[in-house]
Amino acid sequence: MGEVVEIMFGTGFPEIHKDTSPNHDCHWYEETIDDDLKWSFALNSVLHKGTSEYQDIVLLDTKRFGKVLVIDGKMQSAERDEFIYHECLIHPALLFHPNPKTVFIMGGGEGSAAREILKHKTIEKVVMCDIDQEVVDFCRRFLTVNSEAFCNEKLELVIKDAKAELEKREEKFDIIVGDLADPVEGGPCYQLYTKSFYQNILKPKLSPNGIFVTQAGPAGIFTHKEVFTSIYNTMKQVFKYVKAYTAHVPSFADTWGWVMASDQEFEVEVNEMDRRIEERVQGELMYLNAPSFISAATLNKTISLALEKETEVYSEENARFIHGHGVAYRHI
Repeated sequence: MGEVVEIMFGTGFPEIHKDTSPNHDCHWYEETIDDDLKWSFALNSVLHKGTSEYQDIVLLDTKRFGKVLVIDGKMQSAERDEFIYHECLIHPALLFHPNPKTVFIMGGGEGSAAREILKHKTIEKVVMCDIDQEVVDFCRRFLTVNSEAFCNEKLELVIKDAKAELEKREEKFDIIVGDLADPVEGGPCYQLYTKSFYQNILKPKLSPNGIFVTQAGPAGIFTHKEVFTSIYNTMKQVFKYVKAYTAHVPSFADTWGWVMASDQEFEVEVNEMDRRIEERVQGELMYLNAPSFISAATLNKTISLALEKETEVYSEENARFIHGHGVAYRHI
């Protein structure tokens, strides 16, 4: 075994170690997934490390996954497979909507959600509201794949708390997207997963036929009860129709979940969905087509039963969190 030397460690940062064994002279990123489980992979370099007012932020250049964004010690996005996460987050809701023109993104500071939305020919306006200027700035600098999205005249970038911004806006939106960091204790996002927020602030800002979609955390056999099932059940309290779906994201080392909701039924046949992709979307999608979405929304027995039996409703007083802590928790 080679000597392992820790070269960087902070309360909210990932651990980075050096492996000095023969033929393995490199540094390794290590993320704590749970108290008894860690996930690591080799690095080329650390591109950025800092703490904003809201979050610990690290941008890594990894050997396997390319550039990786880590917030509060949690992997948020990896260059090589982020298309899976973002295509699943964005395209189903836009394809189920008859004619989406306006979109509000809560979070999304790296720009990938906006990039996918702007592929749709019907889109006239995208508001991206992220609380953290530092995240947006260094993603614009380092994640060049999203440069065109940031420069698109249809994109309105707002640096503000999404809850406050959505509440003050007069207009309604065809689609509202929750591209938020995972709910960790002390993080800036957990209030945007609550019933009161969905019911009192978000839903009134949806236009008729409007659809809300959010990332909903890990949804694997061992992890689906962390937040996925409670987010799903919370949305069921507010909307008539709720659809959960999942996909494996290699860099997350797990199956991931998304939930979309509306007061209109999600009624699009397989052939119609593929037709809409062909007609509406500019360029090729790398992951999503109609059959893959049907597969993603066909959940295994364990997950289906857990969603059916879930009784917890997400609230400020009764919030679930995934493993880890945000900046606010550590400053108490």
